[in-house]
Amino acid sequence: MTITIRTATAADAALLARLNDHVHALHVEHRPDLFTPSPDAAAHFEEQITAPAVTVFVAEAADGTPAGYAVARIVHWPGNTFAVPDDVVYLDQLSVSPDAARTGVGSALLDAVRAHGRSAGCRRLTTAVWHFNEPARAFYESAGLSPMNQQMDQLL
Repeated sequence: MTITIRTATAADAALLARLNDHVHALHVEHRPDLFTPSPDAAAHFEEQITAPAVTVFVAEAADGTPAGYAVARIVHWPGNTFAVPDDVVYLDQLSVSPDAARTGVGSALLDAVRAHGRSAGCRRLTTAVWHFNEPARAFYESAGLSPMNQQMDQLL
């Protein structure tokens, strides 16, 4: 599949919300205590697209069909007594349309995020993935990412 990656514009907010639907449904299914079933996702993406440290990428098939998106955030960590300063590109979200799964869309989006981070002077790419999302964890590990830490959770 030929894939084109472009930067999202405000006009893409509703499209991004639709591309996010299946991922959000997975989150709601596994963690209904944390995720609302009916978010105003378009408004969320409008905010993301205009945030200064955020770049949103859209993947399109050769015929222009939207195939996925990625949200990248540049994070400047000033460091402290225990940790060195660091600039990282944080992959906040990545979603591939189920119709485009396993066609290289996710890899193309990840490559765009990496290139964006490098051009911003970042030293590392980081992301978070839910423990229940085994396909995403497998994708990231096959793309060369490795576990960095593990967040734990308990309802009180």
